[in-house]
Amino acid sequence: MRSSEKVLRTCVHCGFCTATCPTYLLLGDELDSPRGRIYLIKSMLEEGIAPTSDVVKHIDRCLSCLSCMTTCPSGVNYMHLVDHARTYIENTYKRPLLDRLFRWTLAKVLPYPWRLRMLLPFGLAARPLRGLIKRIPRGGGRLAAMIDLVPSELASMPPKPAVAVAAYKRVSILKGCAQPVLRPSYNAATERLLSRHGIEVFDVSKQGCCGALTHHLGREVETLSFVRQNVDAWFSEIEKGLDAIIITASGCGTTVKDYGFMLRNDPAYADKAAKVSAIAKDITEFLHELGPLNFVGRPKLTVAYHSACSMQHGQQIRDEPKFLLKAAGFDVRDIPESYICCGSAGTYNILQPQIASKLRDRKIANIQKVNPQVIATGNVGCAVQLKSGIGIPIVHTVELLDWATGGPMPGELEFLGIEHDRKSNALSDRHQRGPQGSI
Repeated sequence: MRSSEKVLRTCVHCGFCTATCPTYLLLGDELDSPRGRIYLIKSMLEEGIAPTSDVVKHIDRCLSCLSCMTTCPSGVNYMHLVDHARTYIENTYKRPLLDRLFRWTLAKVLPYPWRLRMLLPFGLAARPLRGLIKRIPRGGGRLAAMIDLVPSELASMPPKPAVAVAAYKRVSILKGCAQPVLRPSYNAATERLLSRHGIEVFDVSKQGCCGALTHHLGREVETLSFVRQNVDAWFSEIEKGLDAIIITASGCGTTVKDYGFMLRNDPAYADKAAKVSAIAKDITEFLHELGPLNFVGRPKLTVAYHSACSMQHGQQIRDEPKFLLKAAGFDVRDIPESYICCGSAGTYNILQPQIASKLRDRKIANIQKVNPQVIATGNVGCAVQLKSGIGIPIVHTVELLDWATGGPMPGELEFLGIEHDRKSNALSDRHQRGPQGSI
């Protein structure tokens, strides 16, 4: 409460945030803007009573895209404020039974890869019935939205790459929960790329979901359980000399970098969590700091770079991914209105399908204006969201970088008819980065 009070006092209600808030731009309701929600949160917390259904509706409509934080001239930490509001709502407001059941299901399935993998075939089987399912009163739209996000083919786990011969850095990759099921190629490409450049990827087996999915649902107990589990797993390796925790889903990165704040009041974890947050790096952030990569010849493709909200607003990482792609020889195009969310936002595209669909269509229209051959992004949620409405291949930034340094061509690009030189997959010794970082 003290933390939230400090945030509330920082806001001067200037309204600059309304210019970049996706829900305000879409709905035109002051209560669906950051300034309006701050008014609602302030009243709710000061009165100390359960919120009304109308208050909950407007808080639920927030994407947590954090565009308002980038825009705010006063430095209001809206992220921490809305997180607290969601926890307060979860603890004091009784949602309708169907709503409670739906949110419980998301919290009990999505953070657990084996549960999600087990249920995906049922989503595929339900596709022919999508039209009927959508007509189900009070929940059909959400179920249909879930079906839309199920991939047409279930991905198989790629083989693990060979370990770098002369490793001079040691890192761990956050496996994630939904990403290993929906897009296992992302982490596989990351391992190949890092190993190729002299980075040892250490497998920390006891790590789990970063906690972002339950955190945005206001389920604080479950969230902090995930956080403590990961802190315990990583801290023991930090003491042995772990250089970085590599994150390939920017939504997870924003959360992991906030572990220090989330456990600040826990004497047993505060220091450890802060150290974990300090070495958490998005893969493009880490590669940019690493230095020049060993690029080999590749076709020059036109790439529209979609910066996830959690990347550009949550982590303030904007130019690094584009710099790396340009250095690899790709023609990188900026997307108009790049600061506007695509509508993914964790579970938002399931819980608020109508708003999410409108934001997705707006994003796709802007992408098509730059006429790209491929879309690159750094967040699995954005990739799944955009693929449901566009025919342009969507890949992770690291997949293109892996390909440009000698890895396999991303599977999404196969239908473009690009000739792939398999000989360049095996890099000679002169392409390996030595212990001193020489090339």
